[in-house]
Amino acid sequence: MTLSSHEHAAAGVAPRAPDVSILIPVYNEESLLRSAIVDLIDRLDTSHTYEIVLAENGSTDGTLDIAAELEERFDLVRHEHTDEPNYGKALRRAILGARGRWVVCDEIDLCDVDFHRQALALLEAGEADLVIGSKTMDGASDERPVLRRAGTVVINGMLRAALGFRGTDTHGLKAFRADALRDVARACLVDRDLFASELVIRAERAGVAVREIPIRVLEKRPPSVHLVRRVPHVIRGLTRLFVAIRIKG
Repeated sequence: MTLSSHEHAAAGVAPRAPDVSILIPVYNEESLLRSAIVDLIDRLDTSHTYEIVLAENGSTDGTLDIAAELEERFDLVRHEHTDEPNYGKALRRAILGARGRWVVCDEIDLCDVDFHRQALALLEAGEADLVIGSKTMDGASDERPVLRRAGTVVINGMLRAALGFRGTDTHGLKAFRADALRDVARACLVDRDLFASELVIRAERAGVAVREIPIRVLEKRPPSVHLVRRVPHVIRGLTRLFVAIRIKG
């Protein structure tokens, strides 16, 4: 007899660890969350076992209730809650608690299973320890509004100038070996939008084997946090990172 994850919990038995942990930060996504997760589950590659972790953070709509409903409905879904709207804090917590051998950091408005397949193939073949889905490298297609595309270019330029970033993208889709990145995530100092950038840059500096692959990004809804409201947090985070990485080493 095979027990579901809920039955394992009721019996006091730890469920078997999945192959892949898919981590999705969510904030005020009640209009998209249920349909996106149901569709994602339908499209997952059956050659792996999964957990989907909904890292809900500070939502003021029905997102948390829907996340709990999805956890009750699907054995592979679980949700975490933090009180403040903080993407980086929620994602870091989810990374440190992920149970899979491989971790995929996805976005609720993407749920890109093509990226999952390509990235996991590279990880399983030992061709990379961290795979980044790039919106800006050759072969990528970024179909977001022009202001958001410009914001990515500006942030990448600042990361190169201030922190020596060598790649083409840091924020968005990633997949990695959990044992290669867990200590890197634990060492990260900033949260919010720049956590993902710090994770990638610290991985580079630690000698983690990084591979970028092009992705297509088509915005399904406006961002849940307005771009302009992010600027003060980004500037403060970049300053803190410059001191920590460039000055203190």
